[in-house]
Amino acid sequence: MDFKNKVVWITGASSGIGEALAKSFADAGAKLVLSARRISELERVKNALRLDDDRCLIIPMDLTDLTGAENMVQQVVEKFGSIDVLVNNGGISQRAMAIDTAIETDREIMEVNFFGAIRLTKLVLPVMIKQQSGQIVVISSVAGKFGFYLRSAYSASKFALHGFYESLRMEVFKYNIKVLLVCPGKIHTNISVNALRGDGQKNNIMDKGQEEGMPAEECAERILTGIRKGKYELLIGGKEVMAAQIKRFFPDFFTNFIRKQKPE
Repeated sequence: MDFKNKVVWITGASSGIGEALAKSFADAGAKLVLSARRISELERVKNALRLDDDRCLIIPMDLTDLTGAENMVQQVVEKFGSIDVLVNNGGISQRAMAIDTAIETDREIMEVNFFGAIRLTKLVLPVMIKQQSGQIVVISSVAGKFGFYLRSAYSASKFALHGFYESLRMEVFKYNIKVLLVCPGKIHTNISVNALRGDGQKNNIMDKGQEEGMPAEECAERILTGIRKGKYELLIGGKEVMAAQIKRFFPDFFTNFIRKQKPE
């Protein structure tokens, strides 16, 4: 796919992988729709990329409350005429044992990571079906391939994304709509800082693995390469992504191995 003049809508675009993707797509000549909760941060990203209003539209969005999202989609179409790529990147992680996590926190994580993504996807799909083309990119996680300490609700939400979007991929193939599931491992972002504790409060701690992880900019470039190559799934990160392959071929060994890893 040549991204020049393509319309790319990115959720969670105010930081981390979302911000890095905005830069990579902008460098490739795309027109951007940037969404997140914090308008000031979206403006910062737009200004940093030196995008004028002809190439960038900011649409504030809270994935836990997509009231009026139909109007958001219409706003994008009226401005740019199409939606070529939807990147469902907005999400939130967890740092708490299952027994210590309030059910309200479980629901919030699922609402953001799963229901928010599929709600926006369902609203964008008619546009892509009408134009007989489109690319949906879903930022999952290696935690969507196997569970780990302190991630019960987070892993559940990411596992759910795989089930939904693998099914959707088959259903929309006839419309020339492609679906890419991206499973990042340890990427240098603030995901652990912004993660929820069991009581729903912000974690405010940077994990060592995140701090030493792959730069978000490198992750973004690999995602664009995956889209260009027509990939269905990408595992991106360091040695941690090998765990997904170990689980697939040696499930019993994996279970014993992963249990001995340090929770963080």
